[in-house]
Amino acid sequence: MNWPSRRMRTTDVSRRQLHPRGLRAALRDVLASTGGIVVLAAVCGWTAPAHAEASHFAFAVISDTMRSPADEAATQRLLEAIGRERDVRFIVYNGNLKGPKEVCRDAVFERRHALLDSSRTALFFIPGQHDWADCGTAEAGGFDPVERLDQLRQTMFADPTSMGQNPIALTRESEVSRFRPFRENVRWVVNDKANDKGGSIVFVGLNAPGPNNHYLSAGGRNGEFEDRAIANAFWLEHAGEYAKRRDARAIVVFIQGDFDPERYERPERFAWLHFAHSPRRDGFLEFKRSLVKLAQIFPGPVVVIHADGERAAGGFVIDQPLRNDKGMVVTNLTRVALAPRDRLNQWIQIEADFGRRTPFRVSVRDVPKQMPLPATPPVLPPVSPRDESGASIPGAPEMPNVEGFGPASQVPPVLQTPGESPDQQPRIPPDQGGGDYGPAISMPPGSILPASPALPASVPPAPATTPRMPASSVQGRF
Repeated sequence: MNWPSRRMRTTDVSRRQLHPRGLRAALRDVLASTGGIVVLAAVCGWTAPAHAEASHFAFAVISDTMRSPADEAATQRLLEAIGRERDVRFIVYNGNLKGPKEVCRDAVFERRHALLDSSRTALFFIPGQHDWADCGTAEAGGFDPVERLDQLRQTMFADPTSMGQNPIALTRESEVSRFRPFRENVRWVVNDKANDKGGSIVFVGLNAPGPNNHYLSAGGRNGEFEDRAIANAFWLEHAGEYAKRRDARAIVVFIQGDFDPERYERPERFAWLHFAHSPRRDGFLEFKRSLVKLAQIFPGPVVVIHADGERAAGGFVIDQPLRNDKGMVVTNLTRVALAPRDRLNQWIQIEADFGRRTPFRVSVRDVPKQMPLPATPPVLPPVSPRDESGASIPGAPEMPNVEGFGPASQVPPVLQTPGESPDQQPRIPPDQGGGDYGPAISMPPGSILPASPALPASVPPAPATTPRMPASSVQGRF
């Protein structure tokens, strides 16, 4: 069963259908007072405590900037422009290091990897559609997509830190023995108060590419998709328990594919008895159900960020499109779909400030027009003439050996955090041999779930910032 969408585009304020009438009136008043700047208030359902001090930082999201070698210099300029923003803690490159018509050769990925690694700011790469799922097309060289994904795992996801000249430590799902191949699924934490609970935001990166999450409709077992769907579900549930235990303030999830949240389907009993022809199978169905479960496990704001396949006119879309199995809107889950008009000269900047009633602010930022292309490009690996001639590519090196946590039948529920006892670890999901999590959280329409209960009494103020670059007039808050 498909549920109606609550999609709210930044350029079509009059068509928004916000459930509470008072919120609609408040938005109209705010729009009138701000001269047309879009403000989406209280979408995440989080209210900052009165005593909380400002804790401010920002991160940038870019995607699909390199479709040919001609885009490499402009991408480097984009990274340099973001690097001048003092508040930006990290950059997320949300998929597509190459264009759909570029051949998926090792040399292409080596050059793009070196370019991203030259970023002054820490950079996290999320694999996308053109990076592996589309490599089987004739234009992309007719590669085996699974082999290309394995190659990315061995090269671009081999380090225990992010890319960039000032890397950030991360945790990979491959550190869990059962999910050792899934090095691209990551988690990192930004904590404004070092070595203390209550001031952190948990970030999660997942491999879920467009256009349909690499779901194959051919006969037989769709092994790659099925294994990855299980790994992604585990990693999301793992993140929810981890964030709840640390009293985190929010969870932010990154994927590349547009998961079409308006198409969410309720589980049906005896679905196997339906013999009628059905439309294309939704490859993101399991992912959407995992998001609903994540929002039940973690009662604070959950934000999902992905590339927008519909190219939003205002640069991004903010809405609450998912419903739970009872048909009620999941009020603590917000989707942000990104589609800047100029992929080489704009980025999406998201500011987090839990001293405000609306803790997240989204804006489109522009590279200064006077900023030239880099005169001295970074030292990138040359494209081998052998590769360009179409000769066979040497075999990939063996997957690096990552120390596991025991036999595959003994999957630990979470990676041990220093200073925590085993009884503080979250429980293993029931389908993997663990106990029951208890009844699901009931979320009536229009309700606002509180943030995690244990918030710090005070958070140190943000450091002084340099003058900001002029932002686009399109902004949003939630």
